[in-house]
Amino acid sequence: MSNQREYLPIEDYGLIGNLHTTALVSKQGSIDFLPYTRFDSPTIFGSILDRKKGGHFSIEVADQEANHKQLYLPDTAVLLTRYLTNDGIAELTDFMPPHHLEGRFVLVRKLKVIKGAHTFRVELKPRFDYGKHGFLVKKDGDNLILENKHSAKQAFRLIADSDFHEEDESLIAEVQLETKDELTMVLVAEDGKEPVGKNLIDYSQTSFDDTVRFWRNWVKQAENKGRWQDIVNRSAITLKLMTSYRYGSTVAAATFGLPEQVGGERNWDYRFTWIRDTAFTMYSFLELGYHGEARKFIEWIQQRSLEISSAEELKLMYRVDGSTDLTERELSHLDGYKKSTPVRVGNGAYDQFQLDIYGELIDTIYIYNKNAEPISYDFWQSLMKFIDFVCENWKKKDRGIWEVRDDKREFLISKVMSWVALDRGILIAEDRSFPAPIDRWRKTRNEIYNDVFFNYWNPIKKAFVQYRGGDSLDASALLIPLVRMLSPKEPRWVSTLKALEQELITDALVYRYRLDEGASDGFKSEEGTFSMCSFWYIECLAKAGELDRAILAFEKMLGYSNHVGLFAEQISLRGELLGNFPQAFTHLGLISAANRLRLLMRPGNTEKPSNKDN
Repeated sequence: MSNQREYLPIEDYGLIGNLHTTALVSKQGSIDFLPYTRFDSPTIFGSILDRKKGGHFSIEVADQEANHKQLYLPDTAVLLTRYLTNDGIAELTDFMPPHHLEGRFVLVRKLKVIKGAHTFRVELKPRFDYGKHGFLVKKDGDNLILENKHSAKQAFRLIADSDFHEEDESLIAEVQLETKDELTMVLVAEDGKEPVGKNLIDYSQTSFDDTVRFWRNWVKQAENKGRWQDIVNRSAITLKLMTSYRYGSTVAAATFGLPEQVGGERNWDYRFTWIRDTAFTMYSFLELGYHGEARKFIEWIQQRSLEISSAEELKLMYRVDGSTDLTERELSHLDGYKKSTPVRVGNGAYDQFQLDIYGELIDTIYIYNKNAEPISYDFWQSLMKFIDFVCENWKKKDRGIWEVRDDKREFLISKVMSWVALDRGILIAEDRSFPAPIDRWRKTRNEIYNDVFFNYWNPIKKAFVQYRGGDSLDASALLIPLVRMLSPKEPRWVSTLKALEQELITDALVYRYRLDEGASDGFKSEEGTFSMCSFWYIECLAKAGELDRAILAFEKMLGYSNHVGLFAEQISLRGELLGNFPQAFTHLGLISAANRLRLLMRPGNTEKPSNKDN
């Protein structure tokens, strides 16, 4: 046996999915994370959070040591893992067919020996309900049905062209394969439907062809040509993998519980739909020409607006189906990634008051209305209550964009995004000649502008500070020129950017804020640099006319992605990926920065409006 059950670096994984859930596959060929059967469902494989109790589905070379390489088939979510030994090469293909778009769960694993002969050990060790419960096995012809010991309602079927036996609370198969031999295994939701047909080999090949075709046809829709096309496509596919086909909502990250500092307490569940994160994601889809994804989210948010009678009832996050049961709890039976506890599911921030979400939402709808298709008047009437709410409540203290869990404050970014909500609301009303109290909105918008300009300026720091009366800096200020509240040439902004570079920015890596510089968020543990902020910084450099610096910083940031182009939430100064993985915020930031740079790199071009600047 190899050391496969030791914790691997977070970056040693690739992502597969079927637009309903996702799985992490390690460079060593083990599925170590899989919520079954929805993004926010309990896991059946979760050894990335507890190597002994979490559960996994591993495939190893049993007779000698192997090196491993991993890659995606270009422009797809089909993942290849290679086993390289002194005697030969084997290749594992992992994918989840998205042609089962009605929501049925299917996972295909296909192992093929390219050259040589080896013995492989396959271990299927599901642990239901976040690792709490083992399984029972029932035979059904040549198939095996694995049921949750605690509840027969949770089950899946294993279909394989090899025999498995029970051993140490696992199903084990030891298989000898030679050149051109194949081993196919399929996990299918146990739902009473015909699993895969009679011929497993034919099914695996047909589903492989369909899956490759699906992803390549989707990528072809993109208005994405030129430099960095491959990495932008990879980020777009990653965002699509975290977007619900059924509901049109997105999750902020594929995982929960991965630490922002190994051994620390900042271990959150990000498998939910943040209004903020999804709004930014839809902006990225719109920039690339994926109007269908944006349309489905507009329908999703319209349904949320119809469900509430007042704007203050809008939650900052939901489950993918729009429900609001996000009660946070700790899974005390799990050790956590490298002993990083507590491991949390649910998210206690769901009922926080965060004023900025209205700005991000209205901005995305503004871009959709202008560049995709006109919104309806019925939808506009429901949006007006959000804009009016900001107009009446912009002075309130909140928890801010980073969801602090100590004191409420009047955060700078909350005021900036309140300004955005009113500004974009005015623009939508004027563009469509919609009835609206524009004079009142304009008056309030101007009040917010002056409040930010004069009351958040710290003459000692020579910068806009994190919150009213404070003296610490916050990287969310990088959004100020990106949302066009201040010109990138405005002297106070130029000074703020210099201050941010001195206190929060190391080369291309950017901290959100520094706890040792007076910032506070309710936790003592440190964290890594925040990758989304790095891409904001790159855009700010580009808008300020420092294109060469921006390009260099962007290409340096690409060097921090993992072996298949994925980013987590954060990066340590040692270059390790930290936090939940992969994270939508980072990938949408990459897309936005790449588009900004490519626009400015065109011959004879200067800063011109993009979707963001319309």
